[in-house]
Amino acid sequence: MKITDIQLAMLRVPLKTPFKTALRSVAAVEDIIVTVHTDTGHVGYGEAAATAVITGDTHGSIAEAIGRYIAPRLIGQDIANLNRNVHLIQTALERNTSAKAAVEIAIYDLWAQLYDTPLYRMLGGGDPVIATDITISVDYIDKMVADSVAAVERGFESLKIKVGKDIGVDIERVKAIHAAVEGRALLRLDANQGWTAKQAVHAMHQLEDAGVHLELLEQPVRARDIDGLKYVADRVHTPVMADESVFGPAEVVDLIQRRAADIINIKLMKTGGISNAIRIADIAALYEVPCMIGCMIETSISVAAAVHVAVAKSHIVTKVDLDGPSLCTFNPVDGGVRFDESEISITDAPGLGIRGVRGLEPMPAPGE
Repeated sequence: MKITDIQLAMLRVPLKTPFKTALRSVAAVEDIIVTVHTDTGHVGYGEAAATAVITGDTHGSIAEAIGRYIAPRLIGQDIANLNRNVHLIQTALERNTSAKAAVEIAIYDLWAQLYDTPLYRMLGGGDPVIATDITISVDYIDKMVADSVAAVERGFESLKIKVGKDIGVDIERVKAIHAAVEGRALLRLDANQGWTAKQAVHAMHQLEDAGVHLELLEQPVRARDIDGLKYVADRVHTPVMADESVFGPAEVVDLIQRRAADIINIKLMKTGGISNAIRIADIAALYEVPCMIGCMIETSISVAAAVHVAVAKSHIVTKVDLDGPSLCTFNPVDGGVRFDESEISITDAPGLGIRGVRGLEPMPAPGE
């Protein structure tokens, strides 16, 4: 099975409600879809989310990175040579993690198809059913409480609450949600880099003293402020999770050795794909530091790949934040991983199991 062509397309899917964080507001998924074609007729699918405020990737940079730098290296390569293909992708250019992730996902999809096996089994196996939390976007308190109650009634047992806009209001937001769903759902707090270290400690002390139990506090300070992250982790009882502070394996080692966080959030769009996500999980397991696996605003193409990784690495990936498809108004993918509210399940189909994607808008190759 050899690679003959790599094509790009745009996929647009409206969200049920706008996704709001301290960093941005998004009304629809607008991602670049990669299809890798082979001489046997097999097709591998990947997806790249343009998240400029986090990874620095834009639609233009993703298309340029894949079309001019990554794709030319892969044409003619044998899918069986997985490590070589991954190396070609990762060394094609610096950074551009979302572009690399999209192509890697498609390559891993084809690699598992080559052996007629679901990807998670090729990665080590596991229980093909997991449960995800759902995101409660930052908004007016009454709206966030209503969204939280509705999510619990839909069967979600973990809520990821977005804060980081106004610390005084943030504290009241969390207290109100906790009062509304106490005993029915675990609460995860995501400040999206919206607080200073001292603000984070103040907020958490206020919440902890009020009896609000939180499963974790995610990325309270700016991504590069590792000292600030450690300051918070040293002073609060709630476990602190690093997200934007950690992209690759080297950063994970540094952060763990500095004891700057209690949990690591793995996202394929940050790691540059599946290969580094696996490395991060293995490093975290060595240090006995638990991981969450998360996603950007993505559809069930790239999120499916994260699900396969989560299942194969479930011994260390103990928390799942893969609600991207649940936030969409419809699922454009035929086949693949099944998303049913909080429950996510993998079929026995080879690779990612994707048979096709509806609504693709073909994109010209760079320079055309």
